[in-house]
Amino acid sequence: MPRPASILAAITAIELRDFLPEPLLSEVRALTPQFAHCDTTELSAAAFHAALHQANPEVLIACWKTPPLPAELPPALRYVCYLAGSIKKFVPRAHIERGLLVTNWGGSISRVVAEWALFHTLSCLRRATFWTLAMHREGAWKNGSSETASLFGRRVGLHGFGQVAREFVRLIQPFQCSISVCAPDVDAETERRHGVRAVSSLETLFAENEIVIELAPLIPATAGIITEKLLRLLRPGGVFVNVGRGAVVDEAALLRVAQEGKIMVGLDVFSVEPLPADSPFRGLPNVTLTPHLAGPTTDRRRDAGEFSVANLRAYAADRPLQALITERVFDTST
Repeated sequence: MPRPASILAAITAIELRDFLPEPLLSEVRALTPQFAHCDTTELSAAAFHAALHQANPEVLIACWKTPPLPAELPPALRYVCYLAGSIKKFVPRAHIERGLLVTNWGGSISRVVAEWALFHTLSCLRRATFWTLAMHREGAWKNGSSETASLFGRRVGLHGFGQVAREFVRLIQPFQCSISVCAPDVDAETERRHGVRAVSSLETLFAENEIVIELAPLIPATAGIITEKLLRLLRPGGVFVNVGRGAVVDEAALLRVAQEGKIMVGLDVFSVEPLPADSPFRGLPNVTLTPHLAGPTTDRRRDAGEFSVANLRAYAADRPLQALITERVFDTST
């Protein structure tokens, strides 16, 4: 009997186009004698659950717009290939406990997120938001007192050292920065391999670095962990960038510090998304804002698709899956 016997791609037409462009879609179709696509554009959870049970696939391909899985799964379902990242709002932990195989995009988009962290860092150092607003509103131009800064030779601190942080380290190698890391899983071998230095506390990370990049996962232990006390350890002219998760930061404290104008801030993520139209962060000349765009960019979603197709091939050949969501991974992920 062929494996998988059937595949259901329950994703929107746009997700299908962006994540599985040809020839990737044809490669997926070739893996099974029974392939179906269920367009989840504006599909209710109840309608999705009914379609899922009617199709009763062995493999489900899902993405951002796929409604959460039902409490009771169809009997044939063995593997969920999730094209995107966090699966916590999609797959109940109980399904993983009962043996459902689930994978996500793993590290396939990490370099693109790291690229956005670099964008925010450079934008802050060069005062890009200040000059954009001033040139639009006031017709401003540089003068003798205009200040900008470079990334070359800077002290950079990373909170978290997952795949995005490691890609960020690779990206900034040409800038010859001194990099320190605060994360629970950084040992001496990791320090040596990546050319970083581990610090034991967030206080040290913020006090010793000119630039701090927030990349820690959002779990109970990290919620609100970046406090006003830590932010005030950054010296004037320092940079704080968050492309991880908004709720890791005490945003009210960050706003108070940002409004003083002494440090530069780059934010791609927020506790409440979309960011409210009346948010005081909007319009601050020392704050660069983007609407959760870190990754993957539209043109690089195919990277996640290629990673997922490789996993589908592995499943078909009964080989180990990459980026498998175990109970431990589920508990320690955003």
